[in-house]
Amino acid sequence: QVQLVESGGGLVQAGGSLRLSCAASGRTFSTYARGWFRQAPGKEREFVAAIKWSAANTYYTDSVKGRFTISSDNAKNTVYLQMNSLKPEDTAVYYCAADPSVVDLLNGYEYRYWGQGTQVTVSS
Repeated sequence: QVQLVESGGGLVQAGGSLRLSCAASGRTFSTYARGWFRQAPGKEREFVAAIKWSAANTYYTDSVKGRFTISSDNAKNTVYLQMNSLKPEDTAVYYCAADPSVVDLLNGYEYRYWGQGTQVTVSS
């Protein structure tokens, strides 16, 4: 069993930055696929970024490429999402997810473990 706890959300002005953290307990999840998803009010959950094995295997949705960076610290069993140049349309609840056997990293239904979410609000 893996427990995921996100932190780092908050209110920021457009153009600002935030770093989200997702700490895992219960298992060493460095070999897991780890992803970030978000859900804005009235919208479906969408894929944001994912990492598998190492920084050499990272994936991003087009709208965040060049602005967001996913990384992991295996010693701390933590995955991060550095978010720069934030826009009001980035406002959402952000969730981290993990699973040892994901085939399609962009598909949230393939992730077994989820955090509780952290709110990110970007004001214009």
